Amino acid sequence: MHEGLRIVLLLLTASVVMVALARAARLPSILAYLVIGVAIGPHALGWLQESEQAERLAEFGVVFLMFSIGLEFSLPRLLSMRWQVFGLGGAQVAVTMLATMLFGLAAGIPWQGGLALGAIYAMSSTAIVGHLLAEKLDLHSASGRRTMSVLLFQDLMVVFMLILIPALVDTSHLAEALGKALAQTLVVLLLVTVAGRPLIRRWFDLVVRRKSTELFMLNVLWITIALAFLTELAGLSLTLGAFLGGMLISETMYRHQVEADIRPFRDVLLGLFFITVGAHLDFALVWQYIEWVALVLFGLVIGKGLLMLIVARLAGADTPVAFRTAAQLAQAGEFGFVLLTLASAHGLLTPEVVHPSLAGMLLSMLAAPFIIERARAIGDRLLRDEWLRHAAALQEVATHAFGIRDHAIICGYGRAGQSVARFLAKEKIPFIALDMDGHRVQQALTDGENVVFGNAERREVLLAAGLERARIVVVTLTDVSAAIKVLGIVRSRRPELPVVARAVDDGPLDELKRAGATEVVPEVMEGSLMLAAQTLTRLGVPLRRVLRDITDARAKRYELLRERYHEIVEPLLVAEEDEV
Repeated sequence: MHEGLRIVLLLLTASVVMVALARAARLPSILAYLVIGVAIGPHALGWLQESEQAERLAEFGVVFLMFSIGLEFSLPRLLSMRWQVFGLGGAQVAVTMLATMLFGLAAGIPWQGGLALGAIYAMSSTAIVGHLLAEKLDLHSASGRRTMSVLLFQDLMVVFMLILIPALVDTSHLAEALGKALAQTLVVLLLVTVAGRPLIRRWFDLVVRRKSTELFMLNVLWITIALAFLTELAGLSLTLGAFLGGMLISETMYRHQVEADIRPFRDVLLGLFFITVGAHLDFALVWQYIEWVALVLFGLVIGKGLLMLIVARLAGADTPVAFRTAAQLAQAGEFGFVLLTLASAHGLLTPEVVHPSLAGMLLSMLAAPFIIERARAIGDRLLRDEWLRHAAALQEVATHAFGIRDHAIICGYGRAGQSVARFLAKEKIPFIALDMDGHRVQQALTDGENVVFGNAERREVLLAAGLERARIVVVTLTDVSAAIKVLGIVRSRRPELPVVARAVDDGPLDELKRAGATEVVPEVMEGSLMLAAQTLTRLGVPLRRVLRDITDARAKRYELLRERYHEIVEPLLVAEEDEV
């Protein structure tokens, strides 16, 4: 009892200290957990011994991570990504397996062992990559969607790998085993997605009517674990079931509440998972097989990354997107350890291959946060260079802006930009929107909207969009540094032009104002005003008084509204009072 309490206290203390240091150094918290595992694991200080119970508990961190990621992907969105999941994901796994097998043959490894090793190396870390993408709000970026599609396909392929590896010992029944695996996968996916959607929605409606937070939370946990258990029972992965559960709930109105409730479980258990991963690293083993470990590490980071870069480019991704996608997948995965153990147990791989593979895979996972963060910066530079090299794209911006004047330029066409565009269209005010998400731009063009692929941080792009003729600029970018660049360009060319900028909260407000924003609209401010309005009306406060209070608050907060308040809004409220 006291020993267990000591271990818990040790883990919590180390986590608090290391995560605080990582945050201070602007490093991912994942790295802190991995370092803790390496330091206190059985191969270093020895304070944390290997335990099957701890390993199983840590797996649930990945389960809850995939559940929360599933909340970001509805079934229609997943179906729209099917070519990426099966096309891009299938190509990545196939090419990695083939390349590894050929290299293995050259190194004297039988083709069966080389194919098994290729399946092991094809896996990437859902836990590390998914956490980093979610933390950086990159899940729905162009590279984020491609990365998650490949990771999802890898999860789907785990069942085939678990059947394929033992079948490689006796290849006479290989086709029969793989056919059985395919049938299992299709049955489970159809059962969950077709039958599960209406059941989940109706069940949660019943639960919410009980008005019990405890019951609601218990049902979230139950669905997460039950679907994970169902997919594992069918020979699929735990994480695939959790992902499907999150995806089903994402189509209900309760997804935001579920996401908030599940986060504490996810973060704590995920931290434990990363600690157990780090604890496996044995530096004595690394030193003993240093040349082979280095080769495995190089093969995963450089070789696998280069293969993914080529596959992504052939699939139509721009160079910066392909580069970031490749970097995000250039490491080993959690399921790779399971497959490595299985291949070793069936005699497909010798200890001389297994030991350096294990060490190289762990080192690649330790290096993953650095590689992904660095790739983010390099990708941004490639993106800027790409714009300079693609004059045709600039011409497209100018073509869309040709013939319009006194228009609005919307920088960023996410949810905020689309909302502004709808109001402009309703008032028949011309606009041109710039966005860097090719899929989003294509969808908007299909819908007949005046949106073009363009980087608003580039002076020539803004000029091509008609900055000299524009009536107003709206900056909806969430990246403050990017918004400041846009403001600098606008102010250098049109000092008098009104610029309305968006901010997530009040933090960057003064900075954006100093950079030249005429007005900054913080989302937190507007959300709190709407929350107050709903609260007051529910409490019986007259609507006209609520409107006056909200308008007063806005007038005090926004300069433009304050100037026009007495001129426009107040007479309307007075007229309403007279009518009442």
